[in-house]
Amino acid sequence: MTENTANWWKGGIIYQIYPRSFQDTTGDGVGDLAGIARRLPYVASLGVDAVWISPFFTSPMKDFGYDVSDYRGIDPIFGSMEDFDRLIERAHELGLKVMIDLVMSHSSDRHPWFAESRASRDNPKASWYVWSDPKPDGTPPNNWLSIFGGSAWQWDARREQYYLHNFLTSQPDLNFHNREVQDALLEMTEFWLQKGVDGFRLDTVNFYFHDAQLRDNPPLLPADRKADTAPAVNPYNHQSHKYDKSQPENLAFLERFNTLLKRYGAVSVGEIGDSERALELLEEYTGAPQGMESKRVDMSYVFDFLSGHDLTAQRIADVFAQLQKIAPNSWPCWALSNHDVMRHVTRWNLPEQAAKAYCTVLICLRGSVCLYQGEELGLPEAELQFEELRDPYGIEFWPEFKGRDGCRTPMVWDMGVNGGFSTSQPWLPVPHVHLQRAVVGQEADAQSVLHHYRWAIGLRREHSALRLGQMSDITANGPLLSFRRHDDAQTLHIRANLSDEEAGGLEPWQVQIIEG
Repeated sequence: MTENTANWWKGGIIYQIYPRSFQDTTGDGVGDLAGIARRLPYVASLGVDAVWISPFFTSPMKDFGYDVSDYRGIDPIFGSMEDFDRLIERAHELGLKVMIDLVMSHSSDRHPWFAESRASRDNPKASWYVWSDPKPDGTPPNNWLSIFGGSAWQWDARREQYYLHNFLTSQPDLNFHNREVQDALLEMTEFWLQKGVDGFRLDTVNFYFHDAQLRDNPPLLPADRKADTAPAVNPYNHQSHKYDKSQPENLAFLERFNTLLKRYGAVSVGEIGDSERALELLEEYTGAPQGMESKRVDMSYVFDFLSGHDLTAQRIADVFAQLQKIAPNSWPCWALSNHDVMRHVTRWNLPEQAAKAYCTVLICLRGSVCLYQGEELGLPEAELQFEELRDPYGIEFWPEFKGRDGCRTPMVWDMGVNGGFSTSQPWLPVPHVHLQRAVVGQEADAQSVLHHYRWAIGLRREHSALRLGQMSDITANGPLLSFRRHDDAQTLHIRANLSDEEAGGLEPWQVQIIEG
């Protein structure tokens, strides 16, 4: 059961649920809110503090809910508002906080706001989205690129102007330089707070504002290109994204947003998508002197442990050295997997013992933690055929980048047809290899990955030093990672052998935790 304190999130553990793939109760092959409510006792049994539910708002589903056409509506495929109310009630009965995913940087092109905005250049919502005249030769106003490929500008014949879309052309960017847009989004946020939501995951939190002058992004030299925010095959990586995101005006809006949340005792976790300035933004958004709370975002996650780079002892030590140097007052939220990246068991080619070791290390790090559904089962990435893909990102860049469907396949509850997820054909196939890792089988095996996650989560709950303590003496010696977690009550020494060979007196993939 979670403690009813204002800072439950600090050092807390959040379990991410991708609603399309968690539990189907209607037999249409798509998960729903009633299915989440049905499975919440399982989530609570893990010992986590909260659930983060990916978008379930009304949407044409071009980007599977991250293209919202009604911020206050429940898409019928997920159920009704009454289903959501029951979900909130059930979660709170079980001691779980509920965080929902707010997609505020852009909406769907089916949103009534955009329909009005694109109708003319002088209607009341004409400037609610980012519009610009073409260059004299008819080309887009600048060189900004979309994460989903191609120009970030789409021509609209109604206004004879381009509109900005950092993602799909059907996801136009809202104009945060317009105060009315900010006010409308804050009113929407308060609607969900009044429904009893305990917090929000902020999608692409650093994309809200763009450079008002629409200046060109400078190029990046090949040696400076990173593939953390977009896959390596995407030309998005060829630019320094100096002007299309991560603008200073964002700070004032986040302070307005945070002021609203604190009136309700709610919290926020931001997704920072920036390969060049991620830790600087982490400090700007979440940084606060010790003993004080952030005025902007409570916690944020960056992509250091979500990238394709092997997570070696040295890499972990380097990340924390950079964190101490660049973002010493920040509060990170660490994750190894989520709905946007290849599952880490496959990404780093981890055997079962290694999956357990990385779980233990993750739980012992300073900060909060996000776990992704199925991670606690050690699920590998699903291998899908091109004709099985649903993700527009993967369809665009296949086969060099296979998209995000492989980490979004349905949760496996038992070893029956469709893993107990649905009584009909699921929206994505359930791999046979996943059935061998189903919940029911792992519950019966005391040595399973599932039981190890429960043990590790319990370890964090039992030791105050792991939730809120300081982290120091971080060193890497070959595959050996060592560090201390300590507070006024206790000191823990953690040593981890992140290799498949004996090292430093530790067995392969052994993590040693010594108190004192």
